[in-house]
Amino acid sequence: MTRLIYFIYRSYNYLYIRLSRYFWLNVVRNSVGTVGDNLHVNARTLVTKNTILGNNVNFNGMDIRGQGKVEIGDNFHSGTDCLIITDIHNYEGNKIPYDETYIVKNVTIENNVWIGTGVTILGGVTIGEGAIIQAGSVVVKDVSRYMIAGGHPAKEFSQRNIEKYELHKQNKNFL
Repeated sequence: MTRLIYFIYRSYNYLYIRLSRYFWLNVVRNSVGTVGDNLHVNARTLVTKNTILGNNVNFNGMDIRGQGKVEIGDNFHSGTDCLIITDIHNYEGNKIPYDETYIVKNVTIENNVWIGTGVTILGGVTIGEGAIIQAGSVVVKDVSRYMIAGGHPAKEFSQRNIEKYELHKQNKNFL
């Protein structure tokens, strides 16, 4: 009996995960402005019509909010519970602490970027090719190519091995 219960539980979890992935993949495909080939959505992911996705984009839980444009390049990977915010209330408007208008800023994420779990990216940021953002970071300013950044606010603290990176890129070794 215990084996049967375990089998039913395991089958249910597998089916739930498969249905969940299918559901969120369709939500993203139907919501996004442009999408490249080979999109993977493994968990709750919400995007806007102002989102442009490259090829081989992998979301494991992303929430993109705001009116700004978000461009995500090829071979992108995100951890769970990530957030991109492209607009904020206008604190320079006609009321205090803010008025009904918004300050809108775009976000650009170049090719081969990996975003860890729980990362927040604010508007006006560009994350360069091959960059890695450490889990739990808040990105408020640009991150250069090949850099590893983390913290709150995120700061560049290390760099990829560029020769090895370029070799993998040349040989098309993408996950």
